[in-house]
Amino acid sequence: MVIRSINLETVCGVTSTLPVNDKPEVAFAGKSNVGKSSLINTLMNRKAYARISATPGKTQTINFYNINDELYLVDLPGYGYARVSEKEKEQWGKMIERYLHSSKQLKAVFLLIDIRHEPSANDKMMYRWVVEQGYQPVIIATKLDKIKRSQVQKHVKMIKEGLALVPGTKVIPFSSATKQGKDEIWELIEKECFGVTVEE
Repeated sequence: MVIRSINLETVCGVTSTLPVNDKPEVAFAGKSNVGKSSLINTLMNRKAYARISATPGKTQTINFYNINDELYLVDLPGYGYARVSEKEKEQWGKMIERYLHSSKQLKAVFLLIDIRHEPSANDKMMYRWVVEQGYQPVIIATKLDKIKRSQVQKHVKMIKEGLALVPGTKVIPFSSATKQGKDEIWELIEKECFGVTVEE
C-alpha cells in the first residue's frame, strides 16, 4: 500500500454517534501498553500521527484514520489499564461493543498481544468476545525486537495456546522498531478490504 494521504477524520468518545462510512474499515484492539499507536504509525509511514503516550490508557476514543480516501484504520480504546476506574473501563467496553455491532464496513479485526508475555485475562476475554461477535481476529504479536530470534516460535506458540486460538488463526510477529511484519499486515488488509492477493 502506497500511502498518499492520511486524515484523522473522526474521533468518537463515549457519547458520540459512530460515523456511517462508505469505505472498508479494519480495526485494531489491544491492551493499553501493547504498542497500538506505534503499529498504526508504522502502517501509515508516520512517526507520530497516532498519539503515543508515556501514560498507558490515553486512547479513550475510537479514532478513524482515512487512508488514501480508500479505507479506514480504526484505533479502538486500549483495555486493561489498572489506573482507569471501573466505570471508565465499562464505558470503553460498551464503546467497542457498539462499534463492532454497528459498523457495516468492518472487514477485519486485528488483536495486538505483547509477544514477550503470556496473554493476560483481559487479552483472553477480548479474543473470545471478538470471536463471539462473529469475527476471526488476526493476532499481531508486538514488540518482536524485544526477544531473541531463537525465541520467536516458542513465544508464538505461547500466545496460540494462551488464547486457545481458533484453528487457522493467523499470528503475525511485528516490530515497530524494525518494521518486520508491516508488509504482511498490509497484504492482509488489502486482501480483506479489496480482495487483492499479492502474488508471491
